[in-house]
Formats: sequence, structure tokens, C-alpha cells
Amino acid sequence: MGKGKRFTAAALVLTLALSGCAAPVENNTEKKDDKTNSQTEKQVKEKAYQPQLDVIKPAAYGNAEGLHLEKGSYISIIGKSKEGPYWNTVQKGAEQAAKDINEQLGYEGKDQVKVAYIAPSEADDVDEQVNILDEELARYPVALGIAIADEQACEVQFDLAADSGIPVVAFDSGSDYQGLMATVSTNNTKSAQTAADELSKSIGGEGEVIIFTHSSNSRTGKERERAFKEKMKKSHPDIQIVETYRMDDIESIQKTIAEEKQKESGMDEVIDIEGVTAEETVDYILKKHPNVKGFFGTSAEAVKEIVSAMDRAGMQEAAVVGFDADEEEIELLKEGEIDGLVLQNPFGMGYAAVIAASRAALSIGNEAYVDTGYVWVTKENLESKEIQNMLGK
Repeated sequence: MGKGKRFTAAALVLTLALSGCAAPVENNTEKKDDKTNSQTEKQVKEKAYQPQLDVIKPAAYGNAEGLHLEKGSYISIIGKSKEGPYWNTVQKGAEQAAKDINEQLGYEGKDQVKVAYIAPSEADDVDEQVNILDEELARYPVALGIAIADEQACEVQFDLAADSGIPVVAFDSGSDYQGLMATVSTNNTKSAQTAADELSKSIGGEGEVIIFTHSSNSRTGKERERAFKEKMKKSHPDIQIVETYRMDDIESIQKTIAEEKQKESGMDEVIDIEGVTAEETVDYILKKHPNVKGFFGTSAEAVKEIVSAMDRAGMQEAAVVGFDADEEEIELLKEGEIDGLVLQNPFGMGYAAVIAASRAALSIGNEAYVDTGYVWVTKENLESKEIQNMLGK
């Protein structure tokens, strides 16, 4: 399919019109009117986010019922990034869970259960995330949720949490650590397999494909990459994955580029690989594979990097599939530069992470895995109710 040129990102706007009328009641007081208006506002508010909770399985993680936390309890939720549409939505979900818990318990003011979302300034900054984890453990929360940026980096802190009686749940990205009370996430295997099937359809079941993996350290990146490769090998044998570009592990490619630059220049002095930019690295990969027919990106960052590289290389025909659906990706989808996306449920993920942490704090049994759901979104189904619900529109 033909790809359009770059675009100016614009927000999707969806207007929800709610109308209704009530039969007049004699002697209605202003107080009753206020109460009715308050109830209507509450119903509208519930409709705004309830569909994103309805897809969570088990359903118990989509509501705040039965969580009798003590007054003033503190729950720490640690993400992978402080900024970005995905993580901002995770934060909104966590904050909504806190509001629902307090409403259920009737807590106000200082009595309220407090939920704090904290994350590194830059996405996937492992060192900063570990420092945040240390700081949060020192505050002795009743429970802690964390989206693990590096599945090998936090085990010492998790041991300390266990010694201190602080239960830990993972969300978005987990690890093999045995002490985790639950993992709340998208089913990365099934969703990546869906992406593989859809990409195969887009390129006619044959040809060369390149994978862009956002992280070689996080479980999400590893699971999505592995599941995509396995599905292609099993179900689409005429498709060849000719390159896997891991965006946080590019030193070997940079070294090759530096060596080629040195050879071309005839210089004896070795060119420093730090002088080779990430953009040059990506362009080098695409230049190596001029006949590539499709790309798979394991995150929004990866997908947008693919499209930028395609524009620079003048690749107008290659298909692109991947994960997430922020406003920029949606515009790319509408413009035809992306063929399809795994739309996750970050709001539901943040919400369910707080519920799982609360259950752990109360020693209520937790499921080992909580599935927050996903849908496949394309230009054709973008305006459907299912997709708009998942987008929170």
C-alpha cells in the first residue's frame, strides 16, 4: 500500500452527546436537583472509563469493591517513564483506582488512601528507576507496583521489600522473581502473534521483514520479539526476518559503520562509535535491506522510528505494524503510513495495578497474571465503538 508523507500530529476529537429529560415533580427542592445533577455527573464519569475496566480479566481487578485498606494507607506505583501518552494514561488509571477506593470506603482528607505514580525522567532509565525504588521502599508503602525496566536489576530491592513486609506487584513488564504477588499486563505473546498474522496479510504472505525492538532488557520487548518470530516461522514460512534492531543495543552496528567510514576515508585512526548517531544506524540497516516489505515495532517509540527511517529512505510501499496508539501513531494510521497497531489498555493497567497492590496489602489472594486486554486497530476500524472505548473516547 502507498504511504503518505509526514504529517502534523493532531489530537483525535470525539464528542459524546448525552441527553435526557425527567418528568416534572411537584415541590422539587433545590437540594434534590443538586443531588440528581451529581448522580448524572457520576454516571457520565463512569461511562468515560468503565469500558476500559470491563476488558480486564479476572473482572475483580476492574473495580475497588471489598478493599478495606486502613486510613492513610500509601501505595507506590513506579512506571518506566514520567512522560509520554502511554505512561500518562497509566498514571490516570492508577489515580482513578485510588479515587474509587476512597469513595468505596468513604475516606476524605487525611484519611484517604494515597497512591503516588513515580517514574524516571527518561523512558527505561534503569539506574533512575532503581533509585526511585530504593526511595519508595524507605517510605514503607503498604504495597508497591512497578513496571520493571530491566528484569535483572531489581532483585536486591525486591528481597529488601520482602524482608520489610512490603508486597510487590509488577505491571506492564514483569520478571521471573518468585516473590512478585501478581503481574498485570497485556498478553504480549498473543498480541505479538496477532501483529505477525496481520503483517503477513499486508505483504501477501511473503518477503523480507525487519523487527525494531524497543528494549533488550525489559520482558515486554523480549516477549514480543520472540512471539512474533515464532509465529512467523510456524505460520508464515515464506516470510524471512532479515534483521532485528534492538534500539538500546546498537554498539555493534555503530562499530561496523565506523569501520566502513574509516575504510572509505583511508584514515588509520579508528573513528569513535559515539560519533555514529542512532539515525545513521537505522538508515544503515534499511540501506542493507532495500527489498524489505514489512516492519514490526514493539512499542510506540519503535513504530515511529520505523516510519521516520522509511521517510528518509523513500520507502513508500513497505507495511508497518506494531504496538500502542498514541495521537501521533493514530495520525500515521489515518495517513496510511502504519497498517495496524496493537492497542493496549494503559488506563486499565494502571487501575488494575493499584487493585492488585491493594489486594496484596490486605493478604487477599491475587491471580499470578492479570490480563488487561488489547484490540487490533486499523484505519478502517478506528472509529468503531470498541476501539473508541479502548482509547477512552
